[in-house]
Amino acid sequence: MTHSRRAPGPRNRSWTVAVPLAVAALLYNAWLLEALVPTGLDARHSYVSELYAESSPYRWLFGGLELGCAVLVVAGATAGGIRAVDGIARAGWWALAGVGVSSVADVLMPMTCAPSLQPDCRPVHPAHTLTSAAVHFCLFASLILIIRGARARARQHGMPDHVARWGPPLGVAALVSSLCTVGPLLGYGGWHGVAQRCHLLLVGAWLAMLALGALREARPEAEAAPAAPATPAAPGAPSAPVTPAAPGRLALATPDSRGKSGRPAPKGALAGPPDVPLSPDPPPDRAG
Repeated sequence: MTHSRRAPGPRNRSWTVAVPLAVAALLYNAWLLEALVPTGLDARHSYVSELYAESSPYRWLFGGLELGCAVLVVAGATAGGIRAVDGIARAGWWALAGVGVSSVADVLMPMTCAPSLQPDCRPVHPAHTLTSAAVHFCLFASLILIIRGARARARQHGMPDHVARWGPPLGVAALVSSLCTVGPLLGYGGWHGVAQRCHLLLVGAWLAMLALGALREARPEAEAAPAAPATPAAPGAPSAPVTPAAPGRLALATPDSRGKSGRPAPKGALAGPPDVPLSPDPPPDRAG
């Protein structure tokens, strides 16, 4: 009995990338809970970071969800970096892990107050602004490097890749929405909350895209994986029966195809039953 078995390896464990990033894509947009929780913030003119500011009554709820998301991003990105086969993509996955690490620092060094609720609260908090800048730097580095690696891989194998196809427009939209959030930092506030929430939705889509890409990459590997060699038959086991030749086919002379005279069958003659002579001996010539 033959068995086809594929040896386990880090490249085959696509769930270690897909599951953490898929869950992180949802938690990255935990700000949607503000529709159910009375935060007092106006989503149009407030930063999402104000949800876990030091003065926020729901700091631990939103801050805890942000920390959980950051841990999942680090876990999924680390697994993706281990599975990556080229240096460019691997660098992109490590940059994505930097997004998670910077997000942890972002929560641990929050805003001291909510600028949209307190007029005397300044929108620039040096430590928090620095960690937020680190998050965005690592994010766009991961976008550029992972997309570049995906496009190179698509050209090499001649196969379409959804990260290579949809990543660039998603990255451009994420960059534009991110730039639209810096108004209050420059003294021009208003509607930056809408831009930031659109940006977070796009980042969630990026994480979901990477999770789906990990699953799609696993399917060709499973189909192209070589099967293990067939298990040899046990000594003494009966061999498979040989199918006899169809009637009317030409057959070579064999010990079973000899007639009673012991002479081989003529070349090209039809093979007959072993007990029936194909060419009987001619009678002796008694003439004369």
